[in-house]
Amino acid sequence: MNVIGKTIANRYEIISKTGVGGMATVYIAKDKVLNRNVAVKVLKDEFTTDDEFVKRFNSEALAAASLTHPNIVSIYDVGNEDGIYYIVMELVRGKTLKQIITEEGALPWKWSVNIAIQIASALEMAHKNNIVHRDIKPHNIIITEDGVAKVTDFGIAKAVSNSTITAFGTTIGSVHYFSPEQAKGGYTDAKSDIYSLGVVMYEMLTGKVPFDADTSVSVALKHMQEKPVTPMEIKKTIPKAVNDIILKAMEKEPMARYQNATSMIRDLSRALKEPNGEFVEEEDFDDGLTRRMDAITDDMIKDSKVDNKKKKKKNKIAAFLEEHPKTKILFIILICIALFFASIGITSAIINATSPKEVQIPNLIGMTEEEAKAELAKHKLNYEKVEEDYNKDVEAGKIYEQSPTYSANYKIKEKTTISVKVSKGTEKTTVPKVVGMTYDEAVAKLEENKLNAEKVEETSDTIKDGIVISQEVEANSTANAGDIIKIHVSIGTGKNQVAMPSVLGKTESEAKTILEGKKLIVNIEYSEDTTKDNGTVLSQSIKSGENIDEGTEVIITVNKLAETKEVNIVIDLKKITNYENDKNTNTIEDNVVDNVNIVLMAGEKELYSTSNVSKNNKEYKTSIVYKGKEQVTLTITDTAGGKWIRTKYIDFTKDNQTVKFSD
Repeated sequence: MNVIGKTIANRYEIISKTGVGGMATVYIAKDKVLNRNVAVKVLKDEFTTDDEFVKRFNSEALAAASLTHPNIVSIYDVGNEDGIYYIVMELVRGKTLKQIITEEGALPWKWSVNIAIQIASALEMAHKNNIVHRDIKPHNIIITEDGVAKVTDFGIAKAVSNSTITAFGTTIGSVHYFSPEQAKGGYTDAKSDIYSLGVVMYEMLTGKVPFDADTSVSVALKHMQEKPVTPMEIKKTIPKAVNDIILKAMEKEPMARYQNATSMIRDLSRALKEPNGEFVEEEDFDDGLTRRMDAITDDMIKDSKVDNKKKKKKNKIAAFLEEHPKTKILFIILICIALFFASIGITSAIINATSPKEVQIPNLIGMTEEEAKAELAKHKLNYEKVEEDYNKDVEAGKIYEQSPTYSANYKIKEKTTISVKVSKGTEKTTVPKVVGMTYDEAVAKLEENKLNAEKVEETSDTIKDGIVISQEVEANSTANAGDIIKIHVSIGTGKNQVAMPSVLGKTESEAKTILEGKKLIVNIEYSEDTTKDNGTVLSQSIKSGENIDEGTEVIITVNKLAETKEVNIVIDLKKITNYENDKNTNTIEDNVVDNVNIVLMAGEKELYSTSNVSKNNKEYKTSIVYKGKEQVTLTITDTAGGKWIRTKYIDFTKDNQTVKFSD
């Protein structure tokens, strides 16, 4: 059924679909009355045809709506309209826990424990209100942007049945997360939610579910029959207390699990303070249970009276033996037999009395060796130190592990040997230099020195992506084994990169358009190449195909050919003064020579030369073709070797010009 665009209850306008579950589809909607966005969960069509299911769906949804808790997604409204059964809920912005695990893998244990406490707190509230979730899984837990866990889908699974989670001949729920009793389709209660929470914690801390197989039936059988691999075996950094909490929550027998969410929260909170503590206790579900006893009846009273009559008959037997002496022999034989069996009983009692007694095992964790020996002596137990090793959480000289381990109400026989491991305190190590290494190399080097790495990503214009830029603890300094060393790793410039295009042979404007379209900065230089077309790109400063950052400067060289112009040169010989030396101011005609030589030079290039020009030629003219803007030097030499020098700037950008050389 397509409900997008519809308005339900004349209030909730369906905007878009945001998720699909096993029994319902979730939409984002606009609450027109309160002017806010909400989530609307609509029951799937296949479930709306069963009246009993719909009735229970509504009653359980209403019950879940009564729950108010910061870790439970609030339910605002419940109803149906035109065959659409819906629940209006708080719209939570964030990611599901499943998405976070998929993206990041195994999560830090402290973060995971805090999330588990929030989920357990939500379950505690629900269970106190007789609401059992029955489908606790990472998909139904939303982590907000502020790191708050929100449990959703309360009451939906329970709507299937009051005592089981079976409907229509199948089991409803998520096979990787439900409890053994759910797998059997049997009775489920609050302890089923606790089992599922244990599975969620297992996946958070290891990155994988405890049981997996090719088929759902195989997974369900594993829940019922197999023990999970302990989380500590998969990831050694998981603290022992957290490991024990998960295993207790996942016990096959419901009575062996935490009996309520409150006790699980208590242990989770303690684990944050004592991560390696051994305070998680096994549930003793055989002691203190209410027993079934038959009611006392009139027949029982009659039987009691009969017993009293038998006692009176025994007294009559003694009198009978006095009256009949011959029967005494038989009676004595019977007494001997009775004494024989009594002696056996007495012997057995003596053996039991002399055999070692059972005593409560003491907790030696945190004690010194002397204190432990004294404590064991009180209980007539033996002491044995099997190992001495570093332990950062326990002071040097104190016990950090014992075998058998301590447990409340756990008794062992006197003279039993208790093996202990003694701490050598915190192990010291040297921080290696990892700057310049790749991230993987740095992690391996730190782990080799018994240190852990924490990656801090940082942009760099000079250091290649994936290379360690710096480390927050100085190289060759001393640190505790197990310490976390923050290393700053380059992620490159952090800018978008583009492939450098080829603009060779393009016009200046074409090249500029192409490069600026790539968000590159263009600088233009000019050069002259007579073999190439004027205005085309001759070279580029960055080779084509290279990956470069946006905003990079690119220099292109554009071909610029000088233009050729014809210029008329007019030399007024009559007026040119002799400047061979500062004092000589004679003109050409004042000299005795008849002819002169004329040379025009542009730098070292000769433009024009002639000889034997008559000095009487008032305006000697010549026409030359020259490209450029250099100073043109006029040299006039007479036959006697005198020299007159004049310089003139000629602008060859103008057409048909005449340039005169005179004083």
